[in-house]
Amino acid sequence: MDRQMISRLAHAHHPIAAPITDESVARLLARATGRTETGRALDLGCGEGAWLVRALAARPHWQAVGVDLDAAALTRARETATALGVERRIGLHHLDAREFKAKEPFDLVLNVGATHAFGGLLPTLAAARELLAPGGLVLVGEGFWEREPAQAVLDGLGAARDDYADLATTTDRVMADGWTPVYGYVSSLQEWDDYEFSWTGSLSAWALDHPDHPDAAAAREAADRHRTEWLHGYRGTLGFVTYLLRRD
Repeated sequence: MDRQMISRLAHAHHPIAAPITDESVARLLARATGRTETGRALDLGCGEGAWLVRALAARPHWQAVGVDLDAAALTRARETATALGVERRIGLHHLDAREFKAKEPFDLVLNVGATHAFGGLLPTLAAARELLAPGGLVLVGEGFWEREPAQAVLDGLGAARDDYADLATTTDRVMADGWTPVYGYVSSLQEWDDYEFSWTGSLSAWALDHPDHPDAAAAREAADRHRTEWLHGYRGTLGFVTYLLRRD
């Protein structure tokens, strides 16, 4: 089953593709966009555009651009933007985020839960730096180890120990790269549980509702595998932090 389709189905009831509640998203966006009445936001790996459309709904004089490889997710983003009345203020590009270029810089660059598109946190920040206006902000979300991961956890995630660091080391690396955290948010275990139960539950529900679909068995298998990897693996070990950063 196509990974992009799995993601779309799994996020049907949790369009923010990260373990963050709607209230926390609103607070992060308020901090990220609250300095100016007008501005331009860019999401590198926007998916269904959940961050951007919420930002535009709250800030009527902002504009936004989203970039993603999933054409169906971008279609959903356009539909959501139209429903919220912000479609004239958003541009969506079906493109590899690494290839995106812009004539004008952005006041806010986002990448929450999609740093893999650039090969990790620091490469993502390097890409954001090239697109950021002077004094602009970067909102980036990344995993970190809450505690030392067991080998079984790494095997379940398909990860290496060095893929992440603990929170202190992750923050030190960001600062050593020339960024200052002006805000940050660490997702709670409750947020993780809500996200994972929604992810696996939405995918399982789709499989149950479409038993004759050729992908039903694959969807159910993906949901069951993900649930096992979470509950018997990385729950309480893998954390998630969202930084709001400014260049030094």
